[in-house]
Amino acid sequence: MPSSAARGRELDVAETSDRAGAGRSGESRPAMSARVTGAVENSEDRGRPRAVAADGPAASPWRELRMVSVWKHFGPPGPPAPWVLRDVTLSFEVGSFTCIVGPSGSGKTTLLNLLAGFDAPTQGLIALDDVPITRAGRDRAVIFQDVANALFPWLTALENVEFGLRRQGLSRRTCRERATAHLALVGLERHADKFPYQLSGGMKQRVQLARALANDPAILLMDEPFAALDAITRRDLQEELARLWAKTRKTIVFITHDLIEALLLGTRVILLGAHGIVRGVFTAPPIAPRSPSDPDFMRLYDEIERVLETEVQRAKDGGDGERAGDPGAAGAERGGSP
Repeated sequence: MPSSAARGRELDVAETSDRAGAGRSGESRPAMSARVTGAVENSEDRGRPRAVAADGPAASPWRELRMVSVWKHFGPPGPPAPWVLRDVTLSFEVGSFTCIVGPSGSGKTTLLNLLAGFDAPTQGLIALDDVPITRAGRDRAVIFQDVANALFPWLTALENVEFGLRRQGLSRRTCRERATAHLALVGLERHADKFPYQLSGGMKQRVQLARALANDPAILLMDEPFAALDAITRRDLQEELARLWAKTRKTIVFITHDLIEALLLGTRVILLGAHGIVRGVFTAPPIAPRSPSDPDFMRLYDEIERVLETEVQRAKDGGDGERAGDPGAAGAERGGSP
């Protein structure tokens, strides 16, 4: 392993080093950094509403993250290209915790990538209030499912959390203090000097969460972050995330296949159906803490599960099965309300 001083030098020259691209073939250095840190500032950030403070809820200069009539397909335009998302209109209010569920292939990760600015819609608008989102920005951070590749393997847990802060040009002392504080926030202060290979899957996800929060984004975008973890660790991190959200009131968009998880965490649940169509928007029960044994919880679970089962069958049947091959047919198909 490199010495501590050598790792510090690597961190200082990270902006010009090609080393951070190791193992990420086919992805340019700036794009990779945006995906890993979720905190790369660019021209879009100037004039962009800033994040709420990490100490607790604060007034935000923006009101909602919006998707308006968003359509998305991959490949060249034309009838052969299937639509991944079809006429999606949604809003995510500041401070909300929204969970998105749906069958495999319904476009959940594509939707999250559009919100992150990693990709652009084929048609439609994505914006913070009236400011269009056209690229990754420091106001949005992404937590990935793939913990094995989410952290830089040659950096310690503390240095991984510092990485995005260093790219902002903050002093070494400020980076160290903020990174240390956020590792403590997720209960990893005693593991700061460990490398990723020395951490469990749950601990790696905590490092990801600490790194995201240290950059103080307004919005956390989470792509099935607990899916690969064992049941006990997953429940522990669910409780940790709920605690952190109550403390910071960050706006969270959380992708999951687990309907119980969605109802335990979110203030509302969006059901994205087969063929990328919104099939329903459901308000989660106001009980706290929530429990699957609560009658209101189970009634809502059963209601969503019935719709979800239908959409899973649609996805298995294959084919479009919809009139959504043309954006002009949008008005006839939109499911749910934003």
